Amino acid sequence: MAGFALPRGNYAVIARGAALPVAILLLVVLMVVPIPAALLDLFFIMNITISLAVLMVALNARKPLDFSAFPSVLLFATLFRLSLNVASTRVVLVHGHEGESAAGHVIEAFGTFLIGGDYVVGLFVFAILVIINMIVVTKGAGRVSEVSARFTLDALPGKQMAIDADLNAGLITPEEAKARRVEVATEADFYGSMDGSSKFVKGDAIAGLLILAANVIGGMILGPMSHGLTLADAAQTYVLLAIGDALVAQIPSLMLSIAAAAIVTRVTSSQDLAGQIGSQFASPRTWTPVAAILALLGVMPGMPHLIILPAAAVAGFVAWRTYQTARRPQPVAEAPAAPPADPAKIGWDEVADTIQVNLDIGYGLVPLVDERRGAPLMGRITGVRRQLSKELGFVVPQVRVRDDINLAPFAYRIIVGGVVLGEDQASPDEMLALDTGQAYGELRGKPAKDPTFGLDATWISPADADAATGMGYLVVDAGTVIATHLNHILGANAADLLGPDDVQSLLDGLKERAANLVASLSPNPVPLTTLTQVLRALLAEGIALKEFRRIAAAIAVAAQKTLDPEELSELIRPELGPLIIQKLCGVREPLRVMTLEGQLEALLGQAVRSDPARRHVIEPELGRRILDALQRAAQPLIAESKPFALVVQPTIRLAIRKLVKTVMPDTPVMSFFEVPEDKAVEVVAVIGAPGALQ
Repeated sequence: MAGFALPRGNYAVIARGAALPVAILLLVVLMVVPIPAALLDLFFIMNITISLAVLMVALNARKPLDFSAFPSVLLFATLFRLSLNVASTRVVLVHGHEGESAAGHVIEAFGTFLIGGDYVVGLFVFAILVIINMIVVTKGAGRVSEVSARFTLDALPGKQMAIDADLNAGLITPEEAKARRVEVATEADFYGSMDGSSKFVKGDAIAGLLILAANVIGGMILGPMSHGLTLADAAQTYVLLAIGDALVAQIPSLMLSIAAAAIVTRVTSSQDLAGQIGSQFASPRTWTPVAAILALLGVMPGMPHLIILPAAAVAGFVAWRTYQTARRPQPVAEAPAAPPADPAKIGWDEVADTIQVNLDIGYGLVPLVDERRGAPLMGRITGVRRQLSKELGFVVPQVRVRDDINLAPFAYRIIVGGVVLGEDQASPDEMLALDTGQAYGELRGKPAKDPTFGLDATWISPADADAATGMGYLVVDAGTVIATHLNHILGANAADLLGPDDVQSLLDGLKERAANLVASLSPNPVPLTTLTQVLRALLAEGIALKEFRRIAAAIAVAAQKTLDPEELSELIRPELGPLIIQKLCGVREPLRVMTLEGQLEALLGQAVRSDPARRHVIEPELGRRILDALQRAAQPLIAESKPFALVVQPTIRLAIRKLVKTVMPDTPVMSFFEVPEDKAVEVVAVIGAPGALQ
């Protein structure tokens, strides 16, 4: 049998799991099986100990959820006390005629010492305890629990949205978001449970009254009839024991009621209840008026001077001590001295840069990120990331802003993945007035170009901003100029921001809503690296990942034919055609398209098919002529801000896209299969028609 021995840790787990069922079984045994008075004393002391421990845990909790097991603990403690009531009632009625110690020393002590052996006094004391417990503490705690549960449930959607907003903004990690969601759900469950568990204490107080009445009535009947006691002797003996039994149960019940009230009235703080109250009372503004008013009362005629004046002196001393404490400089904890750096040691942090997006600024732009001035640029960068994350469908990485002494004072540089993708200059003390084509008049200032769109602009004084706006200029500050440039760079290079970890996060989010779809997609048959390449190809052509479920479904179907990333990207595009078109025209508006002349398409198709390496390279001179014709045809549409698409045969779409993005990167290139059959189309130009390619 030695080969079947369990490890010691397994015995501990089994014992811990069996403890609660065994304890509940003992509660039932207490209600049914008679127990001796000595064992009853032990259980009474255990009941008081448990109540004191629960009260101490409640008082030392820093926030209500630190004692999230309180509703269940309150239930079992109440059941334990009621079981003791049943057991003690049996002992009192059966052995009460033998004397005051027949029901145990604990009941005797509560019946004789605490109330002086006078059962009339005991009745009033017990009644007062019940009133305090049931009417004041329990009713108040129950009302607070009810209101807290209602408010917590009402605030639950807002808290969930706040967590999602912080997650989308990159302020918290997915693990932190999951932990906060669990905490919010636990908080709602806790206050709901507290609303119900407060009824346990109220019912316990009512049960105490009924059990006291049963003990008194039973004793008054059994004493004269079964044991030959006089009515006075029976009242003295049984009523005294019944009151002692009731007090033994009522005092722990009162402690549990106080614990429940302390838990539900707590406000989340970094201190326990004693520290929180002490810190809020430790103010000379609190105790100085108290000392003055007590001293004034103490000198009035007829007042007990020997009591009030010492109290005034104590309050004055407390006020003086709190004033001295407030004036005393707070000690600053000295940070432990760092060990001297080894000049011969080179760490990975010196050569590795894990931040994907960086914004380097010259020292003249530091005021834009200075927290003492409100750090306007940082707030705008956060807004850019949040908006881009919503548009692209995944969380845009954080942007690290750092000053670079190698840059000119007012220069900045945008770096993505170690590559400089944008740089320009901005003046933090001036405004940039942009000529959007509707402005008139000349402005005093430094001529410039808008770094994002290349518009003519002028850096002007803030005092001239209103005049420039009245002249039709669009006036923005330096922080907005940099943030807009950053937004344009990140949007144009969204494919470089998406990595395998981001794709896995998309899959994890979709798994909660479409588990079977994710199971049929990744990692089998589509590896995570292949899926990342496909999604990056979509982002490179301006297709956002907001409708990731639709994209994933299309990839799952196309993956049955091929696992080549480039071919997968082309195969799923017809399913995503409506997503592309909705950015180009309205539902009832026709889609403006340009096409290639038939012979030109046939020529390009033959060239693509004859390229086994799939380089999709068009002969340079022909490519130049196609681009020139495309730009001439697109000029009127661009001037009128009318979006359009270039629609070609599926076999040459990728080759044409690689050609067009060199001069017109924002022009979508689609295949005929991507345009829905029911969508109206307006052909605005045919590239390659006679006379078009010159």
